[in-house]
Amino acid sequence: MTAAVRATGLELRYGAVVALAASDLEIPDGAVTVMIGPNGSGKSSLLTAVAGLTTPTGGSLEVLGRSPKEIRSRIALVPQSTRVNEALPVTVREVVAMGRYADLGLLKRFSAADRAAVDEALHTLDLEPLAGRHLRELSGGQRQRVFVAQGLVQPRDMLLLDEPTTGLDIGSVQAIRQAVRAERAAGRPVLVTTHDFGEAERADHVVLLSNRVVAEGPPERVLTPEHLAAAYGYEASHIAAGVSIDDPAHSPVTNRHIHVEPRHIPTD
Repeated sequence: MTAAVRATGLELRYGAVVALAASDLEIPDGAVTVMIGPNGSGKSSLLTAVAGLTTPTGGSLEVLGRSPKEIRSRIALVPQSTRVNEALPVTVREVVAMGRYADLGLLKRFSAADRAAVDEALHTLDLEPLAGRHLRELSGGQRQRVFVAQGLVQPRDMLLLDEPTTGLDIGSVQAIRQAVRAERAAGRPVLVTTHDFGEAERADHVVLLSNRVVAEGPPERVLTPEHLAAAYGYEASHIAAGVSIDDPAHSPVTNRHIHVEPRHIPTD
């Protein structure tokens, strides 16, 4: 497979804080790649660098064969949390349609193709019954589906999702997974950050981070006791896949997360 993302000696720093020490990386095109690791391990930092929103402090980074900043308009990024102005009277359809704004002309006139893209995204995320409701009326899971749909209407060659299913109801999780599968079926690479080992097991490619690339490749080669111990500490070496691992700053959630002590918790 060709590479969607290729990095050599990539380093990401914020002042004195090292988000990612010099690392090599090759993420396949047309595949679903999951980035997993402790909080503060560099997942979000790497995602924003791939999106062209931050500049590496060392090494090289190519996305789809070009500089991330050169191709930024073709990369759809859905952040982990999106702030909403509760007083803004916008409907679900209007929020989703905002994903087309960057490619519209000065008058922001929608074509038939633009409207069709919005309709398709609403359908994919099971938002058609909610299309006329105001965003402030929605649950957290419904809102997250709206923002994923907004990412789907952007003209894009790659989709980036930062912890898209964390804390969501099962219906919203399934809808977002369906959207990811649709992207993959269309031949577009999808890069997802998560704490959920189940998500990592289902991916085509996994990148395990701990302020460096600990391992990358197919899930069965990356999610090994040795690699998990290197990323999370020795306590993780015996944890079964299919669970989430968070850092101890989070409150435990019964039957959802197993909390282990990472070796270090730097700022992401």
